[in-house]
Amino acid sequence: MTLNKVVGSAAEAVADIPRGSSLAVGGFGLAGIPWFLIGALLEQGADDLTIVSNNCGVDGAGLGLLLEAGRISRVIASYVGENKEFARQYLAGELTVELTPQGTLAERMRAGGSGIGAFFTPTGVGTLVADGGLPWRYHPDGSVAVASPAKEVRTFGGKEMVLEESIVTDYALIRAAVVDRAGNCKFHAAARNFNPPAAMSGRITVVEAENVVEVGELHPDEIHLPGIFVKRIVELTPEQAAHKDIEQRTTRERGETR
Repeated sequence: MTLNKVVGSAAEAVADIPRGSSLAVGGFGLAGIPWFLIGALLEQGADDLTIVSNNCGVDGAGLGLLLEAGRISRVIASYVGENKEFARQYLAGELTVELTPQGTLAERMRAGGSGIGAFFTPTGVGTLVADGGLPWRYHPDGSVAVASPAKEVRTFGGKEMVLEESIVTDYALIRAAVVDRAGNCKFHAAARNFNPPAAMSGRITVVEAENVVEVGELHPDEIHLPGIFVKRIVELTPEQAAHKDIEQRTTRERGETR
């Protein structure tokens, strides 16, 4: 019998995510984010969530919806510049934020999915990333409540490197362009940046698929993420699959040159 990981709906796919869970969420800005899994989780009601993602959406979209609803208590991210509510909650002492260099964040998730406990990298040596002292959480009066700890630094090949721990989350929510029923995933363009490592880091990974095909229809060279990392698949309708957005739309008159 052919393996089939497709479930009935996004609501069904996230129904068992409990309060206090940690989630890795794919996407880069708003490109390639799991729009409908995020929406289903918002409706489901789980709170006190720890989110690991490149960023935390924008005001009124993506993970920003969970943030505005007060469902997120901690964020591990590399960029937060498009979300005013994120900045407000962080500076008001309502949100714990662990800022991590972007490449380091991707590798921490990938390492977690590969069974690697930690790794050394030169990124961050000589900065607060390695030395400690980055404000993770503020008091309401603006003083630092929790600061990042110092990390181990060692020398390899004459270059100093800092120890970074891998990330393993309870769940992962991702989006892929094409998925077969066994969970093998193909991503399109920028959606490939953070969706594969996010998927790898989750103990239970759920993918919303723009197109679901039978096992064997994807050429092995097209598979960007093996199905072993995927637990559940949500098949989007054509209308849902077409729903995509960007943070800021900038246009110019046709024929205009710079």
